[in-house]
Amino acid sequence: MGAGDDPYAAVAKGKLKLKGDSGVKKKKKKDKKILEQVTKTIETQETESPSKQTKTKAELAFLQQQEKMKMKRILEKASQTHKERVEKFNQHLDSLTEHFDIPKVSWTK
Repeated sequence: MGAGDDPYAAVAKGKLKLKGDSGVKKKKKKDKKILEQVTKTIETQETESPSKQTKTKAELAFLQQQEKMKMKRILEKASQTHKERVEKFNQHLDSLTEHFDIPKVSWTK
């Protein structure tokens, strides 16, 4: 095999070029000024929203009930230790029927 017999002589070198690909685009860093403007607009929206938007009695009652239920759930979860929860879960699994067991089927008896 000589230098002219090199099977890799016709290999294209360099990076792969795709149609419609203009190269790697880097994300632009956000300026601090833009972040400050966004925070100011959010703050103004938050301060204006209560005056513009009043909730009905039903909506207020609903939100209050949601908070109560949330607190109740949190207290229930906090009252049990992990060990107690695992024991309770294991008892629950023991009480279930063994659905995935293969039933005994005998053709000879």
